[in-house]
Amino acid sequence: MEKFRVAVVGAMGAVGTEMIKTLEQRDFPVSALIPMDVASMAGKTVTYRGEKVAVREAKPGAFGDVDIALFSAGAEASRILAPAAASEGAIVIDNSSQWRMDPDVPLVVPEVNPQALSYHKGIIANPNCSTIQMLVAAKPIHDAFKIKRIVVATYQAVSGTGGPAIAELKNQAKEFSENTPVTVSVYPKQILFNALPHIDVFLENGYTKEEMKMVHETHKILDPSILVSPTAARIGVFRGHSESINIETEKPFTLEQVFELLRKAPGVVV
Repeated sequence: MEKFRVAVVGAMGAVGTEMIKTLEQRDFPVSALIPMDVASMAGKTVTYRGEKVAVREAKPGAFGDVDIALFSAGAEASRILAPAAASEGAIVIDNSSQWRMDPDVPLVVPEVNPQALSYHKGIIANPNCSTIQMLVAAKPIHDAFKIKRIVVATYQAVSGTGGPAIAELKNQAKEFSENTPVTVSVYPKQILFNALPHIDVFLENGYTKEEMKMVHETHKILDPSILVSPTAARIGVFRGHSESINIETEKPFTLEQVFELLRKAPGVVV
């Protein structure tokens, strides 16, 4: 089996840490793991397959020995470093919002539109987390009955905001249990025991940027004719996003037909 030298850019962050865990759990064919992060993190270590691996500074010129670079370091870092990595021979899979709507960059959910990989030029974008889980379930329904409209409400864990948000929720739970005032810094309001319908900034149309990502990404990945009405809320759980989805189709269906489609769909458990 072919093996790959895999870099994880943003290796010390919450998502980068999970990427490294997933590579190990799924036994991905890695010949060498190359964790990368900002200069201040260089020399620190991550654990992979029971071994300590030193973190390398992520910068142009650092990707010459990399086959695949998994990016989760934010849009600005991806804007600068992804083209550099691609020019040095790596295939970049970017987790940020930077390249998602670039017409020259495929936006891919493997279970939904793997054929889009055929036109990549070194950078592949993956969508917003909420778009991914929605479209994995929507794809087989769309293929069979053609979706006209999606009304979706998301309930997103604090892990989507990153390590500081996870720490804030944990600290708020501790403060509440000790009957002391709850400290708020990451979110505009207390997240413990709360639901905040405010993820990212509000736009002129009244939707948040997070909500409009679901609209635009659905159109790019699945079908530009689908009407999407999203509401995105942050809730006080550490990990695990949930969604409630209402779908209208052009063709009639029975629930049993939908259940059967979903049972056979990759990535879906009914």
